Amino acid sequence: MRYGVAFTDKIHFNFIKHLLRDDGQEDLCFGLWNPGYGKNKHTAIVYKVIYPKKNERKVHGNVGFLSNYLERVIGLALKENAGIAFLHSHPHSGWQNMSYVDKKSEERMAKIIFSATDLPLIGLTSSNNEIWSARFWIKSKHGVYKKHWCESVKILGNSLIINYNENLLPLPRFKEELRRTFSAWGHDKQSNLMRLKVGIVGLGSVGSIVAESLARMGVANIKLIDFDYIKRKNLDRCLHANSNDIGKLKTEIVAESISKSATADNFKVLKINYSIVEEKGFREALDCDILFSCVDRPWARQVLNFIAYSYLIPVIDGGIIVGTNKDKTDLTGADWKAHIASPGRRCLECLNQFNSSVVSAEMNGKFEDLSYINSLDDNHVIKRNENVFAFSLSLASMEIMQLLSMVINPCGVSNVGRQNYHFVTGKMDVDEGGICNNDCPYTQLIAKGDNSGVKLTGKDLKAEKIRSKYLNINKNILYFTSKLFNKFIKY
Repeated sequence: MRYGVAFTDKIHFNFIKHLLRDDGQEDLCFGLWNPGYGKNKHTAIVYKVIYPKKNERKVHGNVGFLSNYLERVIGLALKENAGIAFLHSHPHSGWQNMSYVDKKSEERMAKIIFSATDLPLIGLTSSNNEIWSARFWIKSKHGVYKKHWCESVKILGNSLIINYNENLLPLPRFKEELRRTFSAWGHDKQSNLMRLKVGIVGLGSVGSIVAESLARMGVANIKLIDFDYIKRKNLDRCLHANSNDIGKLKTEIVAESISKSATADNFKVLKINYSIVEEKGFREALDCDILFSCVDRPWARQVLNFIAYSYLIPVIDGGIIVGTNKDKTDLTGADWKAHIASPGRRCLECLNQFNSSVVSAEMNGKFEDLSYINSLDDNHVIKRNENVFAFSLSLASMEIMQLLSMVINPCGVSNVGRQNYHFVTGKMDVDEGGICNNDCPYTQLIAKGDNSGVKLTGKDLKAEKIRSKYLNINKNILYFTSKLFNKFIKY
């Protein structure tokens, strides 16, 4: 199991303002966190600072707290069904290890806190240059708690800042294959980019191009989430697919191809043959640092939007709209747009990227009902076929640029806003600001994680049908292979 911590930049600044004292002495405080349990990674999503009151701590070069402070924090955690994080500062720079006193102090607290909350203590240490290290204290047996270092601490605002534990995620070495990339924005920023764990949801025209781009840029961990397979009608727009691939899973085709293109050492690509709206696909997505939304259905976008706010995993999304005349002989317009959904930016619903009523229809199986689909207008989202390869190529590029702005933060600019390109006029509109509507429910879910009380996953009939088909094909292959083998042995 892997471990991590995430919080918004607002929470980060509040912690740092308290912990980094003008007199250079160490300080401490507590926080509350919600769990975000992915398939292979547990994340503590810290959402609240609990400052010490008068007579709850003693600062004397080093720092200590009194029992009444911990008792108050436990009471608040129980009231909110939350976990407890203990934070303190060190007067040194960079990623911080633990002193003997630090270790013993947190080890003693771990037992008390787990007994009260049934959740592990999260310990965090800040350096004097605002770098975090973190650990989970996990119960290994009766009365024994062991620390498990987090591989990263994520700070999410307009930019995505990740403090990596280099013992678990070492600094990537310079490679000749990436000389131009390293020289563009420097070793530190390229190293941060390469260690991102990126999920791509949907491997059609846009998703397959995004995957190729990331592999060549040196990203070392890519997760491909798609249940569908290559059809003949996909061949004009899905990168890497050809006529020999018809009937093969998209994850297989893309994974094989980008493994050849990858420039990172120890490149890993995971194939997840589930929909993001299914619980298994959803949990796999929670293991990622950032997600690309390359989907064309509203339910998937709703789930991704929920992940962006509740789990603090930014989602890069986009879309293409094409207009033709009535007899479809001439192009009247083509627009595509790219944006990021995350706290402090407008969510996908407020950007009109999905509609809740249409999501309900999909969740109820209407999108697999031909009579329902035939009754819809030709301009309905489910009946559009707009991903022309050339347009998808441009959109994929815009989504990659959104990623680079957020992670590299060139000249201090990390939020370039929503970009909308108009093909006919060659102009691009940029919406640099904007927040969610006043009644937006997603702003109320920020950092709630598994404690949100919201469940958006369910049965995806199309995904289940396709997996069933492939299961039967594999069973038949195994059956006939076995028969031929037995016949050969007898002969």
